Amino acid sequence: MATLIKSRYDLIVITGSTATGKTRLAAELADKMQAEVISADSRQVYKGMDIGTGKDLNEYTVDGRIIPLHMVDMVEPEHEYNVFEYQEDFLKAFEHIRKRNKQAIMCGGTGMYIEAALAKYRLLKVPINNPLRKQLDDLTIEELVSKLSTLKKLHNTTDITERKRLIRAIEIEEYNSTQINQTFSYPKFTYIIFGVTSPREIIRQRITNRLIARLKEGMVNEVEQLLKKGIKPEQLIFYGLEYKYVSQYVIGELDYDQMFDRLNTAIHQFSKRQMTWFRRMERNGFKINWIDGEITNKEKIAYILDTLIK
Repeated sequence: MATLIKSRYDLIVITGSTATGKTRLAAELADKMQAEVISADSRQVYKGMDIGTGKDLNEYTVDGRIIPLHMVDMVEPEHEYNVFEYQEDFLKAFEHIRKRNKQAIMCGGTGMYIEAALAKYRLLKVPINNPLRKQLDDLTIEELVSKLSTLKKLHNTTDITERKRLIRAIEIEEYNSTQINQTFSYPKFTYIIFGVTSPREIIRQRITNRLIARLKEGMVNEVEQLLKKGIKPEQLIFYGLEYKYVSQYVIGELDYDQMFDRLNTAIHQFSKRQMTWFRRMERNGFKINWIDGEITNKEKIAYILDTLIK
């Protein structure tokens, strides 16, 4: 049975770019602390999207013990889950864990979700604005990007590469600008962030090896099954990365080699964007305690526990 170790922080965050081993680290740390894990991954909330999102649920079993995991398999793929919903659901999961006097550990690489939970942003539920959408439908991608840039500083490149995301981003910013006087309260809690990092060349090789493994595990079949359930290709393409390129392969827009090469490149680029986001978080005042990803998990956990009780 794991020894109960108490932290002086209400929430421990384990993050890092893709393929840094943060999932297993969070699971082993949770086992050590009898803690529960809250996922901070923007796509693992979807049911049936397992291999492509890298849920790796087997990682959450440590010496036969299953680590409690929250914020995974919550919604159907047809639903476009957003950061507002994540903030709401995070608070519910966090309070549920805290009320039972358990330690909460957040694990994931979606910087926007982590920041929304920690920074206590005033996020609002933004309704559909059909008149605005009709007006935006007449604009080109370049015109939409220009309009969005007048409303906010562009950090997230996914907003400006997909037309549907662009329109939704503008819709959100237009709505938020009308709600500046709305009152907002957020629960108080303490947190500490640990980031796992490895040399770029090691990450690159892990990404490629993991992509090969996931294709062998049946990622193409997973996408085929989602399409058979009636999910439209453009809906899957909306989720980017694995679901974008594998969908294009399945419907015949790409051959296998094209799919592999473009997806491999896209994941490498995504990894770089994650690190860019984390560096921006640091510039904005978030302290991230970086851990060498090449030491053992036992060594990582010893460092984390030592930091928690200081």
